[in-house]
Parts: sequence; C-alpha cells; structure tokens
Amino acid sequence: MKKLILAAALLSAFTITAARAEDKGKSCDVPKDQWKTEDQMKAKAKDLGLDVRQVKVENGCYEVYAIDAKGNKVEQIYNPATLEQVGAEGQE
Repeated sequence: MKKLILAAALLSAFTITAARAEDKGKSCDVPKDQWKTEDQMKAKAKDLGLDVRQVKVENGCYEVYAIDAKGNKVEQIYNPATLEQVGAEGQE
C-alpha cells in the first residue's frame, strides 16, 4: 500500500512539473535571433523597480533573480523576445 501511495505521489509531482515546463516552453518558444540581450532584460527589470542579482536562461525564458522594492527576493520569468513577464516562481 505504501508503494502505491508513493508511486501516485511521484506521478502527480511529475505531471505538475511537466505541465509547468510545457507552459514555460509555449511562452518562450522564440528563435534565438529574435531575443533581446541580457543587458536589455536587466534594464527593463531595473525600470520595473527590481534590483537584479542574476539573469539566467531556463527553458528558453529569461529568469530574473532580484530584490523588489519591498526588499523581497523574487524570481520572475520573461519572454526573451518581448521581455514581457510570463510567470514567477516562489511568489504568492
């Protein structure tokens, strides 16, 4: 019985992770030659009031790790071509 519950929990976690990755991929499925630069991404984040600590590329999206105006750590996800926010992680 414990093995069945564990298997169900793992399958559930995998399904949620796969769906989240799929959503990101759809939002950021952009050819590299259409991407804005990381410096442009940092400038936009700064204009939005973020103190950028790091910009990474993950699943074809820009992930911005920053501190917001209230002093909270934030991780925001942006489309690399439009620089529009398409998601956030670790935020309410």
